[in-house]
Amino acid sequence: MNAWAVRPSASGRAFPSSEKWLGGNYRGHRRLSSRGRRGNLAQSHLPPLDILFAGTPAFAVPALTVIHAAGHRVRAVYTQPDRPAGRGRLITAGPVKKAALELGLAVEQPATLRSPEALERLRGYAPELMVVVAYGLILPQSVLDVPQLGCLNIHASLLPRWRGAAPITRAIEAGDTETGVTIMQMDAGLDTGPMLLVRSTPITGRETSASLHDRLATLGADAVIEAIAQWRDGRIVPQPQPDAGASYARKIERREAAIDWTRDAAALDRQVRAFNPRPVAETTWAGQQLRVWEAVPVPRTIDAAPGSVIETGARLVIAAGTGALQIERLQLAGRRAMSADDFQHAHSLAGTRLGT
Repeated sequence: MNAWAVRPSASGRAFPSSEKWLGGNYRGHRRLSSRGRRGNLAQSHLPPLDILFAGTPAFAVPALTVIHAAGHRVRAVYTQPDRPAGRGRLITAGPVKKAALELGLAVEQPATLRSPEALERLRGYAPELMVVVAYGLILPQSVLDVPQLGCLNIHASLLPRWRGAAPITRAIEAGDTETGVTIMQMDAGLDTGPMLLVRSTPITGRETSASLHDRLATLGADAVIEAIAQWRDGRIVPQPQPDAGASYARKIERREAAIDWTRDAAALDRQVRAFNPRPVAETTWAGQQLRVWEAVPVPRTIDAAPGSVIETGARLVIAAGTGALQIERLQLAGRRAMSADDFQHAHSLAGTRLGT
């Protein structure tokens, strides 16, 4: 696939003020001035880098976009092979591939990077740097060794907390009040490489994985474009991740979506928000699957069996092990999601119990 020229944009978003820079002695955080933080390379008089980009889902698209817009030469975009998607299971390109084609960039979709052929093709691009964002394939050491400046990764957590596949979901599920992105130099371990830059952001009390995903994707894109410039110029000294505070964000399993009404209402609230938009927290009602998209905890003393519908009408409130959960948006299997008010116009839940 041949690339064709696309004129990079000269615009750029302002950086948030929450960046944390990791200096050589790590005595404190160093902030950039608000002047000249971003812009294209023509404005900053810096030569462009030959970059390979590797990513697959929507989370990686903002990073690809800003790297290209900054004027760097994106020699090729590596992304996962097209997969079946949707109800029709049609073979569909991922978000990064779609974005790359719109930008006129060459696309590579190897099933593995471990074969000699794949390695030789990657070497042929002669990259100075590789940027990896939720690619989905493990990069062997032979690939990590190819770029002159190594491989940088955007990870959606404040490392070493929540290494692994599902850092956004696990942070909300655990009740974390802060998260962020870490730009790290990749090594052979699982999210264990030395850190170059960290940016933090609060997790609000009503945050969902969907909303936090979008904020962190933007935060990561802003961070990586600045980190690239600082890394190339030798103004960042990699800092090893501390051993203290390390945790693993294991992949989400479908069985975790089931609501256990004997749990505390606050924990159920976090489960609902963490699993929105996928896999979506669910229970059963009248023998049918009932997905819970939005809910809020109700701090009150409940004298009812967990899962009992204790209030209907203006509010739909369900008893939990401790407290209660007010459901605000829900969905029967095969139907569209709707507000609790609309649902109750079509169905009577008074006197019923969920999850039985």
